[in-house]
Amino acid sequence: MDTPSTRTPPKGEDKERAGIQSVEVGFALLDVLAKAPAPLMLRDLAAAAQMSAAKAHRYLVSFQRLGLVVQDNTSTRYELGPATLRLGLATLSRLDAVKLARERLPEWIDRTGHTMALAVWGNRGPTLVHWQETPLAMPVSLRLGDVMPLLSSATGRCFAAFNSHGGAADKTKNMIDDELALARKLGRSDLPSTPAQVQAMLKEARQQGLGRVVNVLLPGISGFCAPVFDADGHLALGVVVLGSSATLDASWQGPIAMSLRHFTQQLSADLGWHAR
Repeated sequence: MDTPSTRTPPKGEDKERAGIQSVEVGFALLDVLAKAPAPLMLRDLAAAAQMSAAKAHRYLVSFQRLGLVVQDNTSTRYELGPATLRLGLATLSRLDAVKLARERLPEWIDRTGHTMALAVWGNRGPTLVHWQETPLAMPVSLRLGDVMPLLSSATGRCFAAFNSHGGAADKTKNMIDDELALARKLGRSDLPSTPAQVQAMLKEARQQGLGRVVNVLLPGISGFCAPVFDADGHLALGVVVLGSSATLDASWQGPIAMSLRHFTQQLSADLGWHAR
């Protein structure tokens, strides 16, 4: 009996494998067009895909028949066609930002050893919708469904800095005003006490790409929250990392902050967002 390692593949299998390889080769052209800022001439498209113009043209003829590529009759330049738009929209409609993030958290947690959470904008503000602790993590008195304050939590600062869409922006302003009044009443020196100080804090968060607190919301606890954007550039969710201030490096350019930025930027890209 032939074993998988010794059996000679039938000719049909060779053709099938060659066909798959052809798809991979042809996809290079679509990938170049997707990344190009404008339509491309055949010679430039072929060069970017690292193939001859004659070979690229054969693929492009088939792609045009399928609606994956179109060619301008005047300039003769190539651009992605309507079929790629339909495929892209179908993919985006099936993406769930929270589900995608939850699937990727375990690997990140194993690598860093810190507690992580996911938050979305709810009826009352930034709301924790997923919580995952590590066995050695310092206990934190936060749970699913908790609504995070905008000024004293990393989550709130992230949403206040990056949630500028529609009614959420107006609600954010009202919530900040209420929290400012309460902070002044309580004499909180660790929180902004004027609108100018709030704006300076939010400006820093935008510049750094993160919301951050150190011993503010919870004594002995530091945290970051990074934004994840959808294909329209709207804030889809915040990814939170929390830990003991003694063990979590809370510096803006430390390994935790850098890794979290990379994690959320990749999530945003997979949801269809492109930084401008």
